[in-house]
Amino acid sequence: MEDKGIQESGVTMRLKVLSACLLALAMCAGAQTKVSTAPDAASREDVKKLFDVMASREQMAQMMQQLFAQMQSLSREQVKKRHPDVTEADLARMDRQSEELIKNFPLDEMLSDMVPVYQRHFTKSEIDALTTFYGSPAGQKFLHEMPAVTAETMQAVYPRIQAEVDAALKRAEEKSAGAPQK
Repeated sequence: MEDKGIQESGVTMRLKVLSACLLALAMCAGAQTKVSTAPDAASREDVKKLFDVMASREQMAQMMQQLFAQMQSLSREQVKKRHPDVTEADLARMDRQSEELIKNFPLDEMLSDMVPVYQRHFTKSEIDALTTFYGSPAGQKFLHEMPAVTAETMQAVYPRIQAEVDAALKRAEEKSAGAPQK
């Protein structure tokens, strides 16, 4: 059994998937318009209070847990393909390594890194208004219900998206079939 090779390939795969996800998030963020620090920017404490009210740390932890679960599943598949003789004990060891990575993930540091971003995009009065809203019963319900609302929305719109993609592919096939052959 190539125990070390399996461990390295599993860890490498997890890091590649994590890097790809983080890069995608960074690219999405980079696509946004750059805004300089607002003249009446919120203080670090104002933004941290908003994060607390929004349970940002817990939400990030949950998101990371889901991301790592998906990454773990992909890693297992890749390891099984590359090493068909992998044992359940080897896979369990990889799982424990993943859990250790999740346990030590620097969520507080990531939130701290986000503070200046919020300070650039929101004024103190906007941060205060958001804190008031998210601290209200309606705001708390919004935060609680959004994961389910998002999941249900994706289920509801997926057939429409799939139909549009299928139609676009069909049009492309018809167009290429009607094009003169070289």
